[in-house]
Amino acid sequence: MKVAVVGATGMVGQVMLKVLAERDFPITELLPVASEKSVGKKVTYKDKEYTIISLADAVAAKPEIAIFSAGGGTSLEWAPKFAENGTTVVDNSSAWRMDPTKKLVIPEINASELTKEDKIIANPNCSTIQLLMALKPLHDKYTIKRAVVSTYQSITGTGVKAVQQLENEYEDKEGEMAYPYPIHRNALPHCDVFQDNGYTKEEMKLTNETKKILGDDSVSVTATAIRIPVVGGHSESVNLEFENDFEESEVRKILNDFPGVTVQDNPDTNTYPMPIYAEGKNDVFVGRIRRDYSQPNSLNLWVVADNLRKGAATNAVQIAEYLIENKLV
Repeated sequence: MKVAVVGATGMVGQVMLKVLAERDFPITELLPVASEKSVGKKVTYKDKEYTIISLADAVAAKPEIAIFSAGGGTSLEWAPKFAENGTTVVDNSSAWRMDPTKKLVIPEINASELTKEDKIIANPNCSTIQLLMALKPLHDKYTIKRAVVSTYQSITGTGVKAVQQLENEYEDKEGEMAYPYPIHRNALPHCDVFQDNGYTKEEMKLTNETKKILGDDSVSVTATAIRIPVVGGHSESVNLEFENDFEESEVRKILNDFPGVTVQDNPDTNTYPMPIYAEGKNDVFVGRIRRDYSQPNSLNLWVVADNLRKGAATNAVQIAEYLIENKLV
């Protein structure tokens, strides 16, 4: 199995290499790929050094799978070139997510939709992935009418530049700014760019991607996305209104039984999900499960996950694993 990792020097790319190694992905030949300025540099995979190659050389090598995490522009230009050469692309950018001809996949939810003909497969937004890992089993049981989501997102979702900004501000040093304001000791209600409707692109991703993945336009989603000075992962406050009533004990069991979800919910012992404990883990953690007494059939949840793992790298690798296991590549 020849595998290309496009964007291998980036934050998510580095985590992809870790996840591939941890999960003992069946690679016979690794092709680490990055921008022209990184060609010739080295990356480490399973204690062995590999030389970065160019996109053109990677296409020519005809890998079975290419996992992309190199930005939308790169994906739009190069994913079709890989696909035309017989490679199946799993793309972590926003480039293909809402393309009606491309599948948007969370393996635990809708990988069964994939076929050999799917040569470009979209990885959802990090916030959408962890949200739907909690919502899907509850939607199947109770039918979600409306979801109100507030996200508290790690700076790692912006990338290395944002991590450097926070570190500079900790140390009271001047430096390049990833955000229009300081992030240390702050919360920015501004994730991605603002749209004409007053929402940010990140907020609209939660709305649009949820409908596409669930295959249900009747689920209403409204979101507010906040950037906070945290490194370990994204957190989400979620309020759900169902068609049908529920028992809290049953909700906990349904969530805990869903693959990839761990319930952490015991107020007596101060047990609840936090990014400091989600960092480096592949599961989605759900807690603060409680009925919303302000209206019927409504529930509050707190959902946390490492955005670089299940929110990006792990989900992409899981898609690739599904392709291999089901002989789709």
